[in-house]
Amino acid sequence: MKHLLRLLATTSAAIALSAVNASAQSIPKVSIEVGETSSPTDLSTTLQIVLLLTVLGLAPSLLIMVTSFIRIAVVLSFLRNAMGAQQLPPNQVLIGLALILTFFIMTPVVNQAYDEGIKPYLAEEIAGEEAFAKTTEPFRKFMLAQTREQDLALFVDISGIDAPDSAEDIPLHVLIPGFVISELRTAFQIAFVVFIPFLVIDMVVASVLMSMGMMMLPPIIVSLPFKILLFVLVDGWYVLIKSLVESFHM
Repeated sequence: MKHLLRLLATTSAAIALSAVNASAQSIPKVSIEVGETSSPTDLSTTLQIVLLLTVLGLAPSLLIMVTSFIRIAVVLSFLRNAMGAQQLPPNQVLIGLALILTFFIMTPVVNQAYDEGIKPYLAEEIAGEEAFAKTTEPFRKFMLAQTREQDLALFVDISGIDAPDSAEDIPLHVLIPGFVISELRTAFQIAFVVFIPFLVIDMVVASVLMSMGMMMLPPIIVSLPFKILLFVLVDGWYVLIKSLVESFHM
């Protein structure tokens, strides 16, 4: 009996030791340290990791501020409010549709930025400063095409810089807020046009219910089916998406 217990204890200890060794071999060690370097390659790799983490953290803001996402998301939100369906389509669907359309519209811009800036930089054909300028140039052209001169002049005046000689001389910290303001203005203009037919339906339904003495019945409940029917009959999604995509000047 003692030999059996000793054998079981020895076997258990061996299994535990092997498990510890296996776990120690399977778990990689990851560490980040700051110290001296003997070659520029090490410094470049460290900076690339830091820049990559920074870009990943700022990616949502960059996606919203320098692309077509603002206009599309605002118009789709106004459409849902105009129809009176507060929860349909869900937010996930609207944001997903806005992201898909943004990807479709911005693909030529992103491809140009990659081919002219990022790809040569990764191939070590151009320096970092030149790569940044060539990468942001397609986005700069896209934003300038959508931005009003009045909005640009506003932020140029607020920033206190000298009036630029040409659009290419406008710095990004002035161009981006001007682009955002212009996008919001355009989105509200499109939303106004979208609201009109649904507003007419609400007024007609409210007048009919009032004339029939049905004061306690909310007009929005009765008008919602007619709004959906109108939107389906005119092929609303096709018309709206077509108008949104064509509203961008490329």
